[in-house]
Amino acid sequence: MDINVRPAQPQDMASVLELINELAIFEKEPDAVIIDEQDLIRDGFGEHPAFHCFVAEADGGIQGMALIYFRYSTWKGKTVHLEDLIVREAYRGKGIGSALYTEVIQFAADQGVKRTEWVVLNWNKPAADFYRNSGADVLEDWDTVQMHEPAMHAYLKNKGRL
Repeated sequence: MDINVRPAQPQDMASVLELINELAIFEKEPDAVIIDEQDLIRDGFGEHPAFHCFVAEADGGIQGMALIYFRYSTWKGKTVHLEDLIVREAYRGKGIGSALYTEVIQFAADQGVKRTEWVVLNWNKPAADFYRNSGADVLEDWDTVQMHEPAMHAYLKNKGRL
């Protein structure tokens, strides 16, 4: 199978959103996605894009994507965060994920960052094993913390800030 990995373009965002929704189903949160195609276009392709995205084409369509953005570590400096790497279910195990992963690592190396980081669900053993085998460390002593919009507003209201 011929795989072409390239930077995403605004016209790719409908396919990217399909992949995001497919990932939400895989991660057992089918109703969690609230963004739309226009959000992706606005946030990824404006004057100051919030993210970079790579797409993998095979069999005449986009079969995978990787979305990344820069973060800043107080210990390491500028880093790259891999938000999601998604391959359509029918195309898993065919080298698309590996090709996208390699593109992300190459981008990070080209940018001269000191670290690339991401999270993996603790039940996704195949992904965690793939990352370990690539030389990445899967940290098991850190917990991911998130605060969603309703909780942010409740917290700020409680503090008299809203």
